[in-house]
Amino acid sequence: MAENMIITIGRQFGSGGREVAKKVAEKLGIGFYDKELIALAAKESGLSEELFEGIEDMSSNSLLYSLVMGIQSGNGTYYRYGDVFNSDGLFRVQSQVIRNLAEKGPCVIVGRCADYILREQPNLMNVFVHADIAWRTKRIRELHTMEEKEATATIKKTDKRRGSFYNFYTNQVWGNVNNYHLSLDTSKVGIDGAAQLIVECADLLK
Repeated sequence: MAENMIITIGRQFGSGGREVAKKVAEKLGIGFYDKELIALAAKESGLSEELFEGIEDMSSNSLLYSLVMGIQSGNGTYYRYGDVFNSDGLFRVQSQVIRNLAEKGPCVIVGRCADYILREQPNLMNVFVHADIAWRTKRIRELHTMEEKEATATIKKTDKRRGSFYNFYTNQVWGNVNNYHLSLDTSKVGIDGAAQLIVECADLLK
């Protein structure tokens, strides 16, 4: 694997992308960031984690603030509420956290437009994990005890939200093969198989 390799993993809901990413990080012995990014972004900005958890649901023009006061981050950076209490501001904070992590060393980052944010990063490998709807529906039903109709609806809603967020901030199309170095169907190769293929591909990028 190339020195300081950064692997980003985009994923369809229910495809097991997060599990794949975690296995890849464990196999390579490098950092793994998914929800951890939310905690880091919240710490950096001084805002609550709930704001960052809901960033994909926020309109780019929707302001959550009405106060004209300010906050100071842990490293002394000063933010006005108007700068961060909207999806654009939160995205900027989250993007900087992702760049900082990439500078520190090799890691696996799940979602959050990391492939685009780090597009100029050397030794970058972008992966997209997907699977057919029937396989994902079955998996979501087993994981969350949902009826088939509810599971399918949740998958479509979540994918639409992720896609809209990604498309808006990257001006690219979520899931488009041209945005990734590797695209894997977990309904065909399985979660363990997908993780192994990513590791093997990373070894080729030296």
